[in-house]
Amino acid sequence: MIEENELDFAALLEASFAEEVPERGDIVTGTIVAIDDQGLIVGIEGMKRDGIVQRKDLERMSVEVDTFEIGADIDVMILRMEDDDGNLILSVSQAQQTEDWKKAEDLLANDEVWDGIVSDANRGGLIVQFGNLRGFVPASHVLDLPRGLNEDERKMRMQRLVGETITMKVIEVNRKRRRLVFSQRDAQRGSRDARKEVLLDQLHEGEVRQGVVSGLRDFGAFVDLGGADGLIHISELAWHRVNHPREVLKVGDEVSVYILRLDSEGKRIGLSLKRLQANPWSMVDELYHVGQLVEGVISRVTQFGAFVSLDPGIEALLHTSQISEPPPEDPSLVVHEGQRLQMRVISIESDKQRLGLSLKEVTDEEKQRYQETRAQAAPQAAAVTEVTAEAENEDADESPEADGSQEAIDSVQLEQQPE
Repeated sequence: MIEENELDFAALLEASFAEEVPERGDIVTGTIVAIDDQGLIVGIEGMKRDGIVQRKDLERMSVEVDTFEIGADIDVMILRMEDDDGNLILSVSQAQQTEDWKKAEDLLANDEVWDGIVSDANRGGLIVQFGNLRGFVPASHVLDLPRGLNEDERKMRMQRLVGETITMKVIEVNRKRRRLVFSQRDAQRGSRDARKEVLLDQLHEGEVRQGVVSGLRDFGAFVDLGGADGLIHISELAWHRVNHPREVLKVGDEVSVYILRLDSEGKRIGLSLKRLQANPWSMVDELYHVGQLVEGVISRVTQFGAFVSLDPGIEALLHTSQISEPPPEDPSLVVHEGQRLQMRVISIESDKQRLGLSLKEVTDEEKQRYQETRAQAAPQAAAVTEVTAEAENEDADESPEADGSQEAIDSVQLEQQPE
């Protein structure tokens, strides 16, 4: 008898473990048994009563009650075992959100990309709908958003992306703080790295490729060669000195570039623009000789002297010791940028791209003749300028716009008045 009771107890214990009762926070699968204006009634296997999914819970998912069918299976989360009226409260939205959190965590763990639609934008970034979760793309992780924009310009640019599908990577998942953060930049970086690897296998140093200028920085210009960028360092933009790449290029320009260096390990592509241009230093020996008087324009002044722009697009050096006797302590007190001077060539090393000039080697007589020549040329230049200005004025007078009345001018002024 005792053995029989022990067996019955063991069987009951085993059965109790097999029939675990769902608890608060569990996600379970139920069956819709009724639908009304208040929401859904869902039957849960293993529980002695049905649960309620309130209408407001469905509204959080932006779905209508009539989209559900009686008899359909549905995943729900148990929110409360019993409310004030004794009802079992369930949630469809939170059950789906839990699944969405899992999907987001999987994307993060596997470093995978995801395509989503931008649903809204604010000054901080973009809002994307990830299932039943709202994800956020910070402005610093949005592509093609130039730096230096003011708040209104930045928001306007991001507003243009609303409704667009963009590719992103998950960079942060925090369920407790309900933070789901994406990056469009990181997603592109991964795909561009893959494309760059393919492109590096196809490119060869010394060949010429077509590309489009994709960005300008102080140190050079980036050129899109077809899904991956190469860099033209500022020193490779032209044979003459370039202060900023914007002097030579602008974003969107289509250019032919010379493949200068390929670094497969660092995934870098070095490009050159000037290697496709004639090297002006190759003509220096034909154009200049030591002792020759030349005219040049000061392009920049340094502590050790000044650089001078000469034809056909080279920079020569006027060293401090060659400016005057004794040499000036500060060259900028004697010469300045934009100043046109006559100097004498004192050294030529075209193979090293060097040409030395001297101001003090120009005699007083030569300086006087140069000043007289410039003085004679000045009125002629002024006359040409005046004739050009008169011609432009005549063209303007003959244009239909020129005979506009004061009324037309006033209307333009009125249009420009702030409201």
